[in-house]
Amino acid sequence: MARAFEVTGAERSGTWVVSCDHATNIVPASVNGGDLGLPPRDMERHIAYDVGALGVALALGEALEAPVAASRFSRLVIDPNRGEDDPTLLMRIYDGSIIPANRHADSSETARRLDAFYRPYHGALAELMSARADPVLVSVHSFTRQLAGRPPRPWQVGILSAADRRLSEAFIAALSAPDFADWVEEVSGAPLEIGDNQPYSGHLPGDAVDRHALRQGHLNTLIEIRNDLIATPAQQAAWGARLAPLLRRALHDAREARDPLS
Repeated sequence: MARAFEVTGAERSGTWVVSCDHATNIVPASVNGGDLGLPPRDMERHIAYDVGALGVALALGEALEAPVAASRFSRLVIDPNRGEDDPTLLMRIYDGSIIPANRHADSSETARRLDAFYRPYHGALAELMSARADPVLVSVHSFTRQLAGRPPRPWQVGILSAADRRLSEAFIAALSAPDFADWVEEVSGAPLEIGDNQPYSGHLPGDAVDRHALRQGHLNTLIEIRNDLIATPAQQAAWGARLAPLLRRALHDAREARDPLS
């Protein structure tokens, strides 16, 4: 059976854990013979995976001395960043593309994919989190510059948070530093715009951050980077190198706010 996840740097024992829920566009052979019925151009788009996110996650993991948990199946097989009862767990149409192999998938097929892919990935992430006394989860994603029929998105990076905004607010403040803003303007050709719960709003009940951090009270943040800015390995490495020290600064500030007398 195809692996549902890959953990890089499992021996790293620091406080950070990095996750990449939508790391690849792999369709395992056990799912419709390894073919969802989409043309190759669709499988290379954001609908199938978060373009560039895995490279950034791996660079962050190395810089933060953190393990990285990454899925090994397309989000169109089953979406690990949704609750098990979420209606978008198994998508039948996404950004104008119908997913033929999902159109008639019934509850038993959904249950099979949960057991084969979704739950093993979450089990690996839970194990990494539980191995630390005070873990901090950083979830790395990417977003497309423009959805079909929608206006262009102006943000280069978005920081998502739900009820627990401690780390995300400190991270947004760190991202606003002039040196980072100047670098982003240089690589993107536009002044830095940070999306606070943009291009999506917060988290969904049962999603990966909710499941592994919010319910346990662990500090967390979710990073969304516009995928045209992380299309190459060099770009992914550069973003990882720039974000890591800002995350460290944000964690220090968030912990100071949490425990001002410690």
